[in-house]
Parts: sequence; structure tokens; C-alpha cells
Amino acid sequence: MTAASTPPMIRMAGVDKFFGPLHVLRNVQLEVPKGQVVVVLGPSGSGKSTLCRTINRLEPIDSGVIEVDGQPLPAEGKELARLRADVGMVFQSFNLFAHKTIIENVMLAPVKVRKTPASEARKTAMELLERVGIANQAEKFPAQLSGGQQQRAAIARALAMKPKVMLFDEPTSALDPEMVQEVLDVMTGLAKDGMTMLVVTHEMGFARKAADRVIFMSDGEVVEDSTPEEFFSAPKSNRAKDFLGKILTH
Repeated sequence: MTAASTPPMIRMAGVDKFFGPLHVLRNVQLEVPKGQVVVVLGPSGSGKSTLCRTINRLEPIDSGVIEVDGQPLPAEGKELARLRADVGMVFQSFNLFAHKTIIENVMLAPVKVRKTPASEARKTAMELLERVGIANQAEKFPAQLSGGQQQRAAIARALAMKPKVMLFDEPTSALDPEMVQEVLDVMTGLAKDGMTMLVVTHEMGFARKAADRVIFMSDGEVVEDSTPEEFFSAPKSNRAKDFLGKILTH
């Protein structure tokens, strides 16, 4: 397969999204090739999270095209469920089922959605919990874990579906500062293993270290699309310079 004939893992073309009169995504054009790690940066209210949530249709769009692995997003029904199974999503809040143990949380979707036999799902779940560093917490309930451990469990749960792409929507912003790094370390490991990732974050260190590309958004538009090196050392737009000036001086 040549690069030309391989569709990008994520393709957004001419995407617009309104919340009432608010134009939150403006003519967004974005392609994420397979195996690339793209970090989306920008001030609050710039449309970053909305962009992330449109990719698995948690937010419907008003116009434009979104494709995942060459397939246009289905509107609803079984096709949409199938697409969501291929697109892992990790949010600010961990959304773990409180009444199920950590390993049960990780096993649930493969058994229910992918019809994986329970024994196989359990084995895979333990391997994933090992990978994110919390295998020793497998039989505990979410409330017994720290925020960082819960978020790592949420990542393991998303990976259990063997997704083609992982979306992260500010995965560390609800965590205490000392827990942020343990989650970023897991994400950096995934990036090294070649997982296609789109990450909305405020963590500049992660953007510099793990990203192949940095997308900078402002007022619903993609203003810059460059390498981390270029973006942090020589941002092109005044909006990006302003943004970096405010955060990198602290």
C-alpha cells in the first residue's frame, strides 16, 4: 500500500458546528494519518473538545465530512455503534461503573459489544491493566482507587476494544498535579507503540515530547498545524504567540 492509497485514520473536511448562534467549529480541515499522535492546543472555548467529540459523533456536525479509516461517520444505529467500538475515547471524568470492579469495567464492552468470551476478555483485561500499571488493583472498585489510577483504568477499558484510534479529551485536567504524570506516561507509551491518537490537552510537556503534530485552535478554527518543534519555538500566528506567552511564562 502506498501512502496515497491508504486513507487517513481521521479525515475532517469543511466541518462546521453550531451551538445555537455560537459557531464553535469553523470549516475545520484535518487529516490524521495512521500511527500519528496529534495534540490539539488552544485557549478555553476554542472548540478543542467539540472537535474531539465530533469524531465519534458524540456531537453531530452541521456540515462537512468526517471519516474514520476511510469510512464516513454513520448517523446512528448499529453502524454508529460499530464505529464507536473502533474509536476509543478517554474523557476528563473517568466514567467507570462504580458497582463493578476495575477488571469488570475493562471486560464489559468486549464481552457485550464484541461478543468476546469472558475468559478471553479477562485475560486481555489483565494484560491491559498490567500495561497501564494497575494490575494489582484489578479486583478493587473505582472508589478505592486514586484519580490517576481510575484514569489509567479508563484508558485500559478503551484499549480493550482494540480501537483503531484513541481520542483523549483533556484526560488529566481533573487530576491532582501529582497524578498527571502517571497518566501521561501511559499515553506516551501508547504513542511509542504506534497508536493513532488525537489528544486535547493543556500539558505542554506531553505535546513537546509525544506529539508528531500540534494543532492550534482559536475561535473554532485550526490556526496552526505544525511540528511541536516549530510550534513552540516559532509559532506563526499572533494568536498562538499570545497563547504561548501566557502559559509558558508561568
